[in-house]
Amino acid sequence: MQDGFPRRHCTEKPTTGDPMEGNKNAGDKKEKLADQIMQNPQVLAALQERLDTVSQTPSSYIETLPKAVKRRINALKQLQEKCAHIEAKFYEEVHDLERKYAALYEPLFDKRKVIVTGEVEPSDAESEWHSAGEDEDKEKLSDDVKNKMTISDAPSTEDPKGIPDFWITIFRNVDMINISLQEYDEPILKHLQDVKVTFSGPGQPMSFTLEFLFEPNEYFTNEILTKTYKMKSEPESSDPFSFEGPEIVDCEGCTIDWKKGKNVTVKMIKKKQKHKGRGTVRTITKQVPNESFFNFFTPIKVTGEELDEETENSLAADFELGHFFRERVVPRAVLYFTGEAIEDEDSFEEGEEGEEEEMEGEEECEEDDDEPHPVKV
Repeated sequence: MQDGFPRRHCTEKPTTGDPMEGNKNAGDKKEKLADQIMQNPQVLAALQERLDTVSQTPSSYIETLPKAVKRRINALKQLQEKCAHIEAKFYEEVHDLERKYAALYEPLFDKRKVIVTGEVEPSDAESEWHSAGEDEDKEKLSDDVKNKMTISDAPSTEDPKGIPDFWITIFRNVDMINISLQEYDEPILKHLQDVKVTFSGPGQPMSFTLEFLFEPNEYFTNEILTKTYKMKSEPESSDPFSFEGPEIVDCEGCTIDWKKGKNVTVKMIKKKQKHKGRGTVRTITKQVPNESFFNFFTPIKVTGEELDEETENSLAADFELGHFFRERVVPRAVLYFTGEAIEDEDSFEEGEEGEEEEMEGEEECEEDDDEPHPVKV
């Protein structure tokens, strides 16, 4: 069978004018043309890609299932949606638990603040901390080196108040914050005394607020600058299966009461204007936005309208920074001051990359010997 139909066995050879002969010749030509097309590498590649797409699409497999099976799958989806709503309630209770433990953390963070600002001097017992690194440094510092130290090399006898530049050092150490820092922001941030996180109360919509506490300064009159992040822990009715926990949906800043000439979020530029009729030129002074860390307190407002890609990226970066303050910077401030938290994060990232390389190596082995291997989790 060459063209898909059975051939009849004839005892007599048909004449040249037999129509069956014409059909046979046409069929042979089609077969040859098909063979030529199938020998074309580009055609084969396109066909294989099409076959791969069809075979790898889960929906294509679901469509082949009997109606009764599809009905049961729909029942499982209803169960999955109920799971998403239960998960949302779970995260609401987690938020309540965060609020409860925030009250336990608060006296410790208050003690941290008064030590940083120099209001309280820690006792000898509170100041004891054994570090293996300190022992190694002491061993490296031999007696000969100590003897050669001059007065200028000796440790300073100056005793500054508290821990100078505590928060601004943290901001410099964290890339996510440092990227928005400007040189003219730093003198202002030297007056920052503390950063706190407060959570919304029982029965209120889920949110958290970052509070930046400043000592009296020559830049603005506010004692506290705030940024509130509003959250939602509820599956979308249109897409309940996308729910993965609470998400930040909006944020509100605060008005900074800048003193005259101290607002670093704007700058004055001079611009020349030419009169259309008379042709005379005048110079005007115009106020325009200026890059500054303090723009953090004037976020983009979510209006519900469709946002362009740049605005969406800015909002996403803002939400990520707020979450990072809450989850990492505020609870572990001293470790970001010393850099230990950053070193831990760098080590973790390197470990992940190493794991990925190992996995790639295992995949290469599978391709070489065509034998199945157990997948490591």
